[in-house]
Amino acid sequence: MGEPVSVPLWLFLAIAAFALWSLLDRLLLPSVRWFLRRRLNRLIDRVNRRLDVEIKPFQLTKRQVLIDRLVYDPQVVAAANEHARAANLPREVAMAEVQRYAREIVPTFNAYIYFRIGYSLARAVARLLYRVRLGFADERTLAGVAPGTTVVFVMNHRSNMDYVLVAFLAAERTALSYAVGEWARVWPLQQLIRSMGAYFVRRDSNNPIYRRVLERYVHMATEAGVAQAMYPEGGLSRYGRLRAPRLGLYDYMLKSFDPRGAHDIVFVPVALNYDRVLEDRTLLRALDPALPRRSAWFATHTTARFALRQLGLMLRGRWYRLGYACVNFGRPVSAHAWLADHGGDLRPLDRERRFEIVGRLAADLMDEVARLVPVLPVSLIATVLLEAETPVDELELKVRAGRLMTEFEASGARLYVPRGDRDYAIHAGLRMLALRHLVDERDGSFSAVGSERPLLAYYANSVAHLRRQC
Repeated sequence: MGEPVSVPLWLFLAIAAFALWSLLDRLLLPSVRWFLRRRLNRLIDRVNRRLDVEIKPFQLTKRQVLIDRLVYDPQVVAAANEHARAANLPREVAMAEVQRYAREIVPTFNAYIYFRIGYSLARAVARLLYRVRLGFADERTLAGVAPGTTVVFVMNHRSNMDYVLVAFLAAERTALSYAVGEWARVWPLQQLIRSMGAYFVRRDSNNPIYRRVLERYVHMATEAGVAQAMYPEGGLSRYGRLRAPRLGLYDYMLKSFDPRGAHDIVFVPVALNYDRVLEDRTLLRALDPALPRRSAWFATHTTARFALRQLGLMLRGRWYRLGYACVNFGRPVSAHAWLADHGGDLRPLDRERRFEIVGRLAADLMDEVARLVPVLPVSLIATVLLEAETPVDELELKVRAGRLMTEFEASGARLYVPRGDRDYAIHAGLRMLALRHLVDERDGSFSAVGSERPLLAYYANSVAHLRRQC
């Protein structure tokens, strides 16, 4: 009985592997999961104490649970059954399509990644590239918002940096859930974005099943009080001007909304502007469909050249980042109050009548966003140079810029004047344009470079609507 038993090496290794796995699964992994869960819960408690809008239980629910709730939502199931009958498909095929869309849309919010990694990364990137400023915030923005109220930030869309900038500036108030376009569905970016609570949207999809799945997810998140951020323009502004709002997400939030219920939705207008938009030339090029598409190699080469040029400016002490980036937060608009004055209950209305009322709300919010767009040094000087028919010297440039600033102020526009010094603001705007070779200086006089006038117009257009209000 005491004699040793010989076993093949491969069998011994298999037994050892199973034993090690059992040890990890039954003893070590539960302890590690308990430790990590405890630290995460402490983090959530600390964060909730300082946030104006706390993290909701919906955001902490396991992703698979949310997917199952969405897949078996009665309205989603009804849409899948109708699609199966219309297309003469087995019901299982339609439900498999629903499952695929649900997995695509539902995020995996992770508070640790959002507040420890995402926030730190957003802050570092934003401050590395721009002189970030909070220009104006209405004191009533989130003050007095009742518990359980859903807060929705409604923003203009200037750059893909918007996601980074607003997430950084709003992190002291709430954790935002973004509606993100398909551009971000690339590895590993989509994993990071999904972990920060964002959900992906196919903006131009007309698939009825997809639209119903998206609608029900937005409804679930809104009803649960999840703070959200949306870009109603639907895409980046290619001319620099604000675009008309799309109504899809508004409708998803409001079509089942009870205007006399305890739950309210508060829309907060947010306006952004930049002295330099990273995608500006790409956006202008997209206006001409006849131009050939740039290759991935060209994009990589251009990005590397841009980075090296910025590094060269930094080494020579001439790097001023990419200028100023400014965000303004406006007065919140309560869905309860607005519907009481304009539309009442939307639930019994047909789609056409409902969209008419939702369109008025979207237009009112977009008007407020337009009013809040910050006037920055580059947009100011670009406007001056475009309006000057002949080269102007520095004194004349300052006179024209000062006159324009007074005009903006008279219209109620929000100017961001660095250091509170108008002369410095003019100098900063002129310097940024000169570094990009958009300004021609000869014998002390300045004029717009002829070939770059469309790019200057792109920046001037961002604030042109503020002058028409005079």
